[in-house]
Amino acid sequence: MSPAADGTTTAPLRIAAVADLHMRDAVAGRFRPDFLRLNADVLLLGGDLTEGGGLYEADLLCAEIARLPVPVVAVLGNHDHDRRIGYRIASMLTDLGVHLLDGDAITLDVRGRLLGIAGVMGGRGGFPDHPGRPDQASTEHRARMRRGPLDALRLRRALDSLECETRIALMHFAPITDTLAGEPPKIYPGLGCHDLGEAVDAGGAVLAIHGHAHGGTEVGRTAGGVPVRNVSYPVLGRTCAVYEV
Repeated sequence: MSPAADGTTTAPLRIAAVADLHMRDAVAGRFRPDFLRLNADVLLLGGDLTEGGGLYEADLLCAEIARLPVPVVAVLGNHDHDRRIGYRIASMLTDLGVHLLDGDAITLDVRGRLLGIAGVMGGRGGFPDHPGRPDQASTEHRARMRRGPLDALRLRRALDSLECETRIALMHFAPITDTLAGEPPKIYPGLGCHDLGEAVDAGGAVLAIHGHAHGGTEVGRTAGGVPVRNVSYPVLGRTCAVYEV
């Protein structure tokens, strides 16, 4: 650690992250003890925070993350919308002080250094070697396959809106296939979208965080070399991971 010219320190920022908590009675209380003693500057939550998008599960979630010693920034996942009341879960989190992102961004002053976080849920869309079939199957399937590219555009705009050098992209669906390794390749198109990875590169992010792929791999990189981390709780095998940037 050394002082910068303006008196701030140049110590790395510590980013704690986890996704796919799937809050329900069976896991209630599992995360909170570690969250309360986090040695980190911010906690990022990468979606699927509830098991099935119910208000009772949202209450459990709020109890898990209330009054933490660090700022909390989150995006919702597909399961948080299962009952079509994701907007109510978002409101509960916002009332708790969580910075809930959906196509927008926030800048935090962390020890004199600006940290920008842009967030979307993301969606399906496929990858060059795993394109899926966005123009076939049901109307719902086609809508879900279009969601990834659309949210990639929103992520790019959100990253571009940040007036700081340290930018993190937070999403639920995967932006690359590296972190899907371990999942059946035939379902890759439903787990993420190549356009999200392109948005991460074009938007100048230094780190991308996602979840959703429970059987995937933690570590990967975009085509442009940006580190990507799959922080799905089943992948991590621990309550959260901490990364330095």
